[in-house]
Amino acid sequence: MENLNQVEALKSSPELVAKLYEHSTLKKYEAGSAILNEQAHIRAIPIVVKGSMKVMRTEEDGREILLYYIKAGESCIMSFLGGMHNETSKVKAEVEEDAEILFLPIDKASLFIKEYPQWLDYIFRLYHKRFEELLEMVNAIAFKKVDERLLNLLHKKAALTDSKIIAITHEQLANELGTARVVVSRLLKQLEDQGTVNLGRNKIILV
Repeated sequence: MENLNQVEALKSSPELVAKLYEHSTLKKYEAGSAILNEQAHIRAIPIVVKGSMKVMRTEEDGREILLYYIKAGESCIMSFLGGMHNETSKVKAEVEEDAEILFLPIDKASLFIKEYPQWLDYIFRLYHKRFEELLEMVNAIAFKKVDERLLNLLHKKAALTDSKIIAITHEQLANELGTARVVVSRLLKQLEDQGTVNLGRNKIILV
């Protein structure tokens, strides 16, 4: 997606889309680039036009866990809420695949809520989707085994990039799952023995 007019909640308001492009700054990022760090002040809302981002939460001991992905046409609802209340970020956002991102200043994001019902609808749709994804994550951590979570994560990444070849290290997967690298390596070897995946150097192929 390279045009926000394709977003369902924004289709009925070309004027709003034009305003978003007019008042935002468009930036390009390579995969792995940090967009937002925890405890950082939020001055603009990121809206992904092309590519994708992942939102992580870091524990005091340095461990990380994946919360959700932000795909083209979507924004980070946590950035929006934090910026609206003048709070620092509670999450870290990182580019998952090369991306083009619009940064809408907080004051404009607030103003658009009053001027465009479609913008409010867009925000509520995102909030609803993120809430469901967070519930799914809590459910997975509480009731699913790590091997199930690992396979589910691999399928999510494949769907995100529309490719069965996933370029990632065991360490990165462990960080996103909030577990140890040795655990991920052992489980991936089991999946390979079962014929579910093929393992390569810094890549995993879903069979």
